[in-house]
Amino acid sequence: MAVAMERAAGTAAEERGSLTISEHAVERLAAHAASEIDRVGGAAGRTLGISLGGEALDRSAKTAARIAGGEVELDVRISLEYPAPVGATTERVRGHVRGRVEELTGMPVSRVSITVTALHTEAAGRRRVE
Repeated sequence: MAVAMERAAGTAAEERGSLTISEHAVERLAAHAASEIDRVGGAAGRTLGISLGGEALDRSAKTAARIAGGEVELDVRISLEYPAPVGATTERVRGHVRGRVEELTGMPVSRVSITVTALHTEAAGRRRVE
């Protein structure tokens, strides 16, 4: 085993082969990165434009990735805890997602589009009793 590792270390990069990262893997990385930001939650899944389930802070972000020409484009759907400043929070999410995806995949991220699907208040989680 040590001999095989020594041979691999001495082999030129172009002779070792290539690594392909799927769009699905990039989507999962982006969703996880979005969840690392405070006061950011996920969005409901959608089929044919119809929401499936609810928006919640404990859900994961919904992401779509496209890889073309070695660059990544991301669409991220999130919900936010209100009264978080929407503009500032989405910019933090955008920068963090871009940085993490670039760091983990080695591919540049050319665009991160963010859609905020819901704002959650603290009272929204409690039921009203009459």
